[in-house]
Amino acid sequence: MSTPPGPRSRIPFRYLRTLQRDPIPFFTKLASDYGDASQFHVGPQQIFFFNHPDLIRELLVTQHRSFHKSRVLQRSKVIFGEGLLTSEEEVHRRQRRLVQPAFHRERIARYAEVMIERAARLAWRDGEVLDVHHEMMRLTLSVVAKTLFDAEVDQEADEIGAALTSLVDLFPTLMNPIANLLRKLPLPQTMRFRRSLERLDKTVYAIIDKRRKSGEDRGDLLSMLLMAVDEEGDGGGMTDQQLRDEAMTLFLAGHETTANALAWTWYLLSLNPEAANAMHRELATVLGNRLPTPADYARLPYTEMVVAESMRMFPPAWAVSRLAIEDATIGEWLVPRGAVVVAAQAVTHRDARWFPDPSRFDPLRFTPEAKASRPKLSYFPFGAGPRICIGEGFAWMEAVLIVATIAQRWKLDLVSRDVTPQASITLRPKGGIRMRVGRNYAAQNS
Repeated sequence: MSTPPGPRSRIPFRYLRTLQRDPIPFFTKLASDYGDASQFHVGPQQIFFFNHPDLIRELLVTQHRSFHKSRVLQRSKVIFGEGLLTSEEEVHRRQRRLVQPAFHRERIARYAEVMIERAARLAWRDGEVLDVHHEMMRLTLSVVAKTLFDAEVDQEADEIGAALTSLVDLFPTLMNPIANLLRKLPLPQTMRFRRSLERLDKTVYAIIDKRRKSGEDRGDLLSMLLMAVDEEGDGGGMTDQQLRDEAMTLFLAGHETTANALAWTWYLLSLNPEAANAMHRELATVLGNRLPTPADYARLPYTEMVVAESMRMFPPAWAVSRLAIEDATIGEWLVPRGAVVVAAQAVTHRDARWFPDPSRFDPLRFTPEAKASRPKLSYFPFGAGPRICIGEGFAWMEAVLIVATIAQRWKLDLVSRDVTPQASITLRPKGGIRMRVGRNYAAQNS
């Protein structure tokens, strides 16, 4: 077994700053310069980068038992505790068994009614200029709070959103080799991080405490988790701490990633009026002037393709990383115990071998025939294997139905095309996306 090629530097931590500030161009250049497999060092840490669907499948699916989540995500336990995002092995398997029923197809269809209702009541003014990313964050926060925890957070949305943004902004510091030390020092960013986490904990624990005291089954995720018993395992339920960890994970992941997908979708539709017109024709044919229903999700294939193409070009989860817990072989390469392995959706999704002219927005890349012509893991916005996002079905339905609901009533036009992606824990538009909203023709005549 051999080691793949890669850049070398006499400066031990030369690439750390790049990985913290602008990692996607770095990984894109690695793929361009060294092909489907490369490796480099940040200090003593060896990092592999794989960019071929076959290698990604080995990492995430066939040899997943040889890997845990990377140290960066392990450090994020300060935020997520032992939630699904960060837990491993039996803890993860137990929690997933307890959470899974909340995401069954029938239950997601019930959640969809809330998604549509919240999108329909957006109180925008004709002609006003908005940060659409901020608006989508508020909207999806409202949806996830109501559908998963039957809670109303509209009055607190800005404060909670600011706390979440603070945590996301500080996430790159978790890549620092001395992150654990920095977190203990009374630095301004550390204090801000603590205040943000305390704000979110206060909200989540208050919801849990109120529900425990009421003993009420509201049919949402929290009710299911409170009643869940691990029949395949120890027969027990979840402690408040475990509930908090899962709630925090789903609270952040359940609205942050979808909000980003929606914001990038509006951005791309504004730049590509032909695709926007094709989507509006589908909406007019299927819906007329009525609001969507959960059953309409399956009847809006082009709208779904628009969202899929948006997540190809700007994947909300832009990379996955794993830590080798034993020596492993990926393809022809030996990955030693302790090495970190990265697969980047943001790079693979723009590989011209799988997506010709990758910078062009083309929803028809996601027809059934086009998808069947590509390797499956050339596109993996929600990951793959046993750690695939448990909320994938929820996210697809939410994004498609929200796009359909908003597009019926509003037209969104970019004020400035100067929009820059920022790769942190998710792929956000740096500084937001300023767009002018206007009533569309159908809404004006309804």
